[in-house]
Amino acid sequence: MQTIQVQLPDTVNIDAQEIQLLLAGKLYEKGLLSIGQAAQMAGFTKRAFMELLGHYQVSVLNYPADDIGRDFENA
Repeated sequence: MQTIQVQLPDTVNIDAQEIQLLLAGKLYEKGLLSIGQAAQMAGFTKRAFMELLGHYQVSVLNYPADDIGRDFENA
């Protein structure tokens, strides 16, 4: 696993756990991590991570609308 260091202004009041959650959620949203990988990165179970995603307006169903339409037509 990679480790990164980020400098934030003193005016940003956020802890390391929330930063990990935000980053993991964004990487999941972009399709760069699976839900399990993102949950592990954030330090949560899959279930807890999926529940927290809603607080950050990240959909648990990370499936492109075009793919859903094609799947529906092929069903």
